Amino acid sequence: MTDYFKPAHPGVKAMFALEAAIKASGLEAKLLHLMKMRASQINHCAFCLHLHATEALKDGQDPMRLHLLLAWREAPLYSARERAALAWTEALTYLAQTGAPDEGYALIEANFDEVERLNLTLAIGAINVWNRIQGGFRASPALGAHPDTA
Repeated sequence: MTDYFKPAHPGVKAMFALEAAIKASGLEAKLLHLMKMRASQINHCAFCLHLHATEALKDGQDPMRLHLLLAWREAPLYSARERAALAWTEALTYLAQTGAPDEGYALIEANFDEVERLNLTLAIGAINVWNRIQGGFRASPALGAHPDTA
């Protein structure tokens, strides 16, 4: 498929509605970008990584926090709240391997209220769906080729 958004498929419309609800949920945009980028790293989705890095920078995210996201556990740049959200993102993105461990849930329970926990989980589910759409249809970011590959 070359333009799977053009047919305005009801499922795609529902995904955009879900994204709008997540954006309006009150969760911090910088937190959501980190979560979306972490899931996209795990899923190897270049399109989503480019999109969310670009959006994160526009929203004022410190570039170093994006550079070190892969090593968020070792880097001192993330708050306890962000660490809990990133751990939950990994747990749900790797669900078959992790089984969503109780320790991961305890972290989000300590840092987010009940509604926020649901919104975090919806955001993680949504980015995993987007990664599968973009990856499955081989979407690539509009970056141009590296001069060494031309």
